[in-house]
Amino acid sequence: MSPRRRRKNKDELLVTSGVLVLVGLVLVKVDQWMSEHWWVLVVLGLLAVLALSAWIYRQIDRIRSARLRVQGLTYSLGQIDAMDHGTFENAIRELLARDGSHDALRCGGRGDLGADVKGRDPLGRLWVIQCKHRRAGLAGSAVGTPDLQTLNGTGRPVHGGDVVVMVTNGRISQPARDFARSQRLHLVDRHLLDQWARGTRPLWEILPAVPPPRKSPRLR
Repeated sequence: MSPRRRRKNKDELLVTSGVLVLVGLVLVKVDQWMSEHWWVLVVLGLLAVLALSAWIYRQIDRIRSARLRVQGLTYSLGQIDAMDHGTFENAIRELLARDGSHDALRCGGRGDLGADVKGRDPLGRLWVIQCKHRRAGLAGSAVGTPDLQTLNGTGRPVHGGDVVVMVTNGRISQPARDFARSQRLHLVDRHLLDQWARGTRPLWEILPAVPPPRKSPRLR
C-alpha cells in the first residue's frame, strides 16, 4: 500500500474515532440530563397520554352522536312528500339503519334490478325494498301490479331477499294488493309509512306476517 493511501486511511480512522467519541460524549450528557430532569419525561408522558385520551374521547363522542341522530330519526309525511325519488330512497335507508340494520344500503338507480334499498335486520333477515315516491302523495298515480311483478321477479331470485317490500308515500291499487298477498310481498303504503317514519318501532314489528329468520344449516 502506498504511503499516501496509508495516510488517507489513517485520517479516515481518526475522523471516525472522533465522531464516535463525540457521539458518546453527547449520549453521556443526555443521560446525565435525563437523570437530573427525569420529571420532564414524566410530564411529557402524561401530556402524551392526555392527548391520546382526548382524541379517543372525541372519536367515541362522534360515534355516539351519530348513533343518537340515527336512533332519533323521524320524518313527517310533509317532509317525505317534498323529497325527490333519490332523497326518498336515502330516507328509507336511514330509517332501516335507525331500526338496527347495520349494513343498510341504498342501491337504487339505473340497473338496480328492482331493489332500491337493502339491509339485514338484527335477526339476519335480508330486506329488499323497492321505493315508489309520489310528489302528490295520495293524489299521485297508484302503485300497480306491474311494479310489484318486477319486484317479485328479482327480490328473491336475484337479490336473495328474505323480506321483499314495496314502500310508497302514495297509494296502492287493489289488484296490486291482491297480487302482493298471493306472492308474499309486503306493502308499506302511505298510512303505514307515516306510522314507521314518525315513530320509533322498527318496520319488522309494524309489518304483519314477516317471515321468521332462516334456520342455520346443520353441521354434518
